[in-house]
Amino acid sequence: MEVLALIGPSGSGKSYRAQAVAHDYNVEAIIDDGLLIQGGNILAGCSAKQQPTRVGAIKAALFLDEQQAQEVRQKLNEFKPQRILIIGTSESMAQRIARRLQLPEPARYISINEIASPREIARAQQIRRRYGKHVIPAPTVEVKSRFSGTIIEPLRIFLRRRNAPPGKSRNLWVEQTTVRPTFTFLGKFYIADSALIQICEYVLKKSGLLQPHIQVQSTPAGISLLVEVSANYGQPLRPLLEKARDRLQEVIEEMTALRVLKIDLILKTLVLPEK
Repeated sequence: MEVLALIGPSGSGKSYRAQAVAHDYNVEAIIDDGLLIQGGNILAGCSAKQQPTRVGAIKAALFLDEQQAQEVRQKLNEFKPQRILIIGTSESMAQRIARRLQLPEPARYISINEIASPREIARAQQIRRRYGKHVIPAPTVEVKSRFSGTIIEPLRIFLRRRNAPPGKSRNLWVEQTTVRPTFTFLGKFYIADSALIQICEYVLKKSGLLQPHIQVQSTPAGISLLVEVSANYGQPLRPLLEKARDRLQEVIEEMTALRVLKIDLILKTLVLPEK
């Protein structure tokens, strides 16, 4: 197994360009900010960007939690990649991550300055300082299940690489994700159950359902809803309920950035038309 390391200052665009580097060097897996990513899939780990404090983020990025480190080691032993890319702010950080995961020391260090211009690096750092945005080199569908309550944006970019190897195209489409980690906010934010219930009531009313009674169960992974409703007699009920359930999930996730784990939508009564 060969280990490479992509290094550069925080916010300089390492994660943004990680997939392009992996493509150039035939890397099979990326280790970035506490996660093991392979082929756009998050296989194991706990992202530093999920941590509530900067200290917690640093510990996650270095795999100081034994359970997190063991989970990644196990996955690496299962699929045995021939080449791995570690993302870090310095050579010593990459070496420390390799030791925690019981990997060989990096055989090559690739500086962000080799693959990005000074102007591109400065722009990346400006975006980090101003907006607090972090990139995860994985598609949004993978990231969303792990980042309930975090602002997530899909990012599909077109990279024109400076030093593409012979036989490799200089142009590459990459699907990844930007997030606003908890520790970048000035304080914390909460969405009360009452606010979620009001959103649900509005959506259900627009969907043609009546007298909703809603219970919300919140967990760190997301929310689950138990919804009891009434409906007017004389219309196809299953399509009505399925459409309302799907619309409910769509609106809640779009408005709150919370992940909806489950919606149990139960029709309790039918309302008969008045004579």
